[in-house]
Amino acid sequence: METRVKDVARALEQLSPTIYAEDFDNVGLLVGSPSSIVKGILITHDCTEEVVMEAVEKGANMIIAFHPIIFSGLKRLTGSNYVERAVMTAIKNDIAIYAIHTALDNSWEGVNEGMCRALGLKGRKILIPQKNTLYRLSTYVPLSHSEIVRTALSAAGAGAMGDYDQCSWTTRGTGRFCGKEGATPYVGSVGLLHSEEEDMINVIVPSHCKSSVINALLSSHPYEEPAYEIVALENKNKRIGMGMIAHLPYAMDEKSFLEMVRDTFDARGIRHSAFTGKKIKKVAVLGGSGSFAITSARRAGADAFITADLKYHDYFSAEGDILLADIGHFESERFTKNILWDYISEKFTNFAVCLSDIDTNPINYLQ
Repeated sequence: METRVKDVARALEQLSPTIYAEDFDNVGLLVGSPSSIVKGILITHDCTEEVVMEAVEKGANMIIAFHPIIFSGLKRLTGSNYVERAVMTAIKNDIAIYAIHTALDNSWEGVNEGMCRALGLKGRKILIPQKNTLYRLSTYVPLSHSEIVRTALSAAGAGAMGDYDQCSWTTRGTGRFCGKEGATPYVGSVGLLHSEEEDMINVIVPSHCKSSVINALLSSHPYEEPAYEIVALENKNKRIGMGMIAHLPYAMDEKSFLEMVRDTFDARGIRHSAFTGKKIKKVAVLGGSGSFAITSARRAGADAFITADLKYHDYFSAEGDILLADIGHFESERFTKNILWDYISEKFTNFAVCLSDIDTNPINYLQ
């Protein structure tokens, strides 16, 4: 069976919905046609011109990159810089490029989960949960179809809360309606006021499931005009957001902890704040640039915060009660390619899925 670019994109949406990417980001299909048949996939951290040529050599006509090659708008394609050259080479060779970036950063199974797993951290939680990503759906169903509708809503993604699914709240009452001329009511008669015992079903709906849940409601509900309301919630989504916090199996002294981090991430130059003198047990992580999360890590009681791209004055924010460690941008995200490879290789078995052999880290270290 043929797999098209849009099929791969749909699978990636299940891992990390693009609706949860940060507003500043540029994720999804950046180059190529959604209807193109996929012959092979190359997974890379960054999509440079060299990586595009690697895809050509390996027979891959789709590249899944962590960082987007097109971040801000392109006004011309003249080959004057590395971004334009990579895009031009991809177009010339009919190669699609998909970028996942902060959608995977914010995913429960994404970048920060990879960091936690590599460090052996347990009991992970989102450090900065996203707001405005949850809705409450309420609908009114005759008793004969209450379970049918509940099941359909659940199958579409409603009622998922943390480690639980199929969550709902039901109250019973009486619905009243009168069908006008032209109506074909499921119960009652046109022109007569009808009373029907109904269940009011309430479920939580994540943003990325909203359309599918409403479609499931409309297709499973017996009424010609189902009554429902969907309301945005201010509740934080504990499964979506930036960074994670978890704990080590046992406490470590600060120097030993940093040595473990260095070896785990192959970090050739860790910059860190002053030692606090405390043992490290509770650890916060955030792949990529994470200075904005220092306050959140401190408030969460982290003994150490592992991230990248800290500036000079950021280290003063440690205030002597947390160990800040900048392990490098690329290094903090180094397990991203493996996460994507594991996922895509399991989803698609009718073509080759390859990891790029090119080290795209633009930073070099003097040994």
